[in-house]
Amino acid sequence: MALENSIRERIATEVIKTLVSRFDSFPEDASQNRNAPFHKAFLNAFTDKFEGKVSDIPFFISLSSWLQGLNTTLGQTFFENISHHISHGEKREYTSGRLGNLKITQSQRNHISKIIADLSTSTKSPDLDAENQLLFTNYNDALIDAMDFSADVFILDDDTVCAIELKSVKPNSGEMKGEKQKILEGKAALYREFPNKNVLFYMGFPFDPIVNTENESETSFDKDRFLGQIINMTKYFDKNETLVASELWDFLSGDTQTMEQILEIINTISTVDFLDKYNYLTVNANRANQRYKDILAEWFLFSELELIGNDQIIKNRIAGDRKLTRIYNKQAFESNNSKKGTYRFDRYNELKSLL
Repeated sequence: MALENSIRERIATEVIKTLVSRFDSFPEDASQNRNAPFHKAFLNAFTDKFEGKVSDIPFFISLSSWLQGLNTTLGQTFFENISHHISHGEKREYTSGRLGNLKITQSQRNHISKIIADLSTSTKSPDLDAENQLLFTNYNDALIDAMDFSADVFILDDDTVCAIELKSVKPNSGEMKGEKQKILEGKAALYREFPNKNVLFYMGFPFDPIVNTENESETSFDKDRFLGQIINMTKYFDKNETLVASELWDFLSGDTQTMEQILEIINTISTVDFLDKYNYLTVNANRANQRYKDILAEWFLFSELELIGNDQIIKNRIAGDRKLTRIYNKQAFESNNSKKGTYRFDRYNELKSLL
């Protein structure tokens, strides 16, 4: 089923913001601004591998750095924001510096310690149902602070509380033991904080990097294969504690073909003429032109398209009002460095209220 237009628009605005920020930092000419003598020295050994593929080593080094920046943006911002839009969830941090630590019982802590010890020594294999049975019990002993934990995506329903930790598809070596303990403590704390609700806590991976796109769909996944190549993943985690690729995105949306639709939006906007189209939308004088409307429609910018369709009505209703006139005259996208490329939904809401 197709995503709602409002969600498609939110995804599109995240894509636009991400692309604008990456264009600003793209290494057009790396020869004058990238001194990496150690990298270049080591890369001499790979000269034969680069032949016919890489002709400009300084640019290659700068591009690698730029690509790492894109990876960071996707991992720390883009995937999280998209997850919130399609699930109507939020980020929550139960830490001493944010919402405060939740409580667990000493018995729950003891069970967590035993679970971690058994998994570390391979005395037991991960078993989600058995572990939950130990944690989801109303013990009547002393309460203590749970360790800090956060959920990149937190969804609260009438009968369920769900937390998801979004992870890189290549987690750091040795990370799984700590992640398992954090999730166990998080589940125990959420069980106490939200009584009578079903508690779910997952690790989510946005795609499966091992997929061979020549004979597999880029949205497909092989969970056993993927989890098996992460160091200590299957030692500490039941595969039912994880959501991978399209499984993750469909879980968040509650529907099917979600990852496919996200990629379709990205591919529609991310074209070689993106910057030309974006710059066109930042010139207010272009609002009366058909091309302006065509770009808005192509990029799923339904809110701005609505304002353009009611432009004359809005002009009539703001006549003589200095505040509303200034809001109307703002560009559709933020232009300052920290928010550059962000669609101004606050402007839309002010002008929409006039209709």
